[in-house]
Amino acid sequence: MPFSILGLIPPLVRAATDLGFSVPTPIQLATIPAILQGRDVQGCAQTGSGKTAAYGMPLLQNLHASPAQRPRRVRVLVLVPTRELAAQVGEMLRSLGQQLTPALKLAVVFGGVSINPQMMGLRGGADLLIATPGRLLDLVAHNAVTLSAVQTLVLDEADRLLDLGFAEELGRVLALLPEKRQNLLFSATFATGVQTLADQLLADPLRVEVPATEHNEPIILQRVIQVDAPQRTPLLRHLIKDHGWTRVLVFVATKYAAELVAEKLYKTGIFAAPFHGNLSQGARSQVLAEFKDERWEVVVTTDLAARGLDIAQLPVVVNYDLPRSPTDYLHRIGRTGRAGASGVALSFVSADTEAHFRLIERRQHLSLPREQIPGFEPNQTEPASAGDPASAPGTGGVKGKRPSKKDKLRVAATADATLKQLHA
Repeated sequence: MPFSILGLIPPLVRAATDLGFSVPTPIQLATIPAILQGRDVQGCAQTGSGKTAAYGMPLLQNLHASPAQRPRRVRVLVLVPTRELAAQVGEMLRSLGQQLTPALKLAVVFGGVSINPQMMGLRGGADLLIATPGRLLDLVAHNAVTLSAVQTLVLDEADRLLDLGFAEELGRVLALLPEKRQNLLFSATFATGVQTLADQLLADPLRVEVPATEHNEPIILQRVIQVDAPQRTPLLRHLIKDHGWTRVLVFVATKYAAELVAEKLYKTGIFAAPFHGNLSQGARSQVLAEFKDERWEVVVTTDLAARGLDIAQLPVVVNYDLPRSPTDYLHRIGRTGRAGASGVALSFVSADTEAHFRLIERRQHLSLPREQIPGFEPNQTEPASAGDPASAPGTGGVKGKRPSKKDKLRVAATADATLKQLHA
């Protein structure tokens, strides 16, 4: 089934073909016609399913059909949670729109770098702006951009943008937008806690949820290896050398752990680099570029790299530390097995984290066999806190089965504040 049957114009169809998109994915089939018609859309599909192109192609076509005024004013705003995702979305949309005449002006802005070049780049305006919320608000404060002409708002990785960490900034951005606009929300997951906020943004939306099937589910072999916590780094080193893996993305719980594990691997002859939020934007971009070029064998990262990043042909993801939530598990392993490729996702589980991994399995409807690697069999078979609760080790970011009363109050307060901003 060609893209042309979806109502897309020839330049966009040719650009999609040049990018290797032979036929529309299920999320693209379901959402492109509705976006072309101006409908609000909430799209949920697994990682690597083509969500960026699903909203990007129809929005580029709508912009192309309505010539820009002079000076240009931002008509499409795409909000993303991270700098890396902003750059990636910008690259994709530029590639999709490269054959449009006259050319549209796209701008990408994010924090962690000097604001001055971004202000210069916005002189004369832009048709489409891809931004992280914090830097966008900075540019508005500097009078470098206005949002009063925005016709379409896109939240990419919408569940994260609607969550606690971005609620205040998102509310401030929404207050700057025209009340009448098209809203598009896309993500691989929509937790129950953010759906109420999503509902406040959308008007008579098309809701699309593409379930994983044997035809569209990523080909990811999920393995669970039992190992004592102190033996995780030696085991990781052994697996890399034994399997001859040339690129591995390793997830840890903290920035300190990213530095420590990368350093230990590097000292044993494995080219490993850390990746986390404390690095400069230049350093982060360089690590990713070199990892994609296979100049690094291993990148050890926090959940900063869990969402949205597209690293083609990434063969292996390792959960050195388990993710805090079952949703994060889905996003992490989704970095491999993308665009029809296969991949492997390993999770290291100790006696202390076994209960948490069982929670992940229940929430994700999984039942995975436990493996032990010869020479790395665990000695600890019971949680350290089994006999004495006071002796329980730190969780390293693992979230318990039930939120505390304090957690619930914090979530409720933030949600209430955001809802007030939405109605303001």
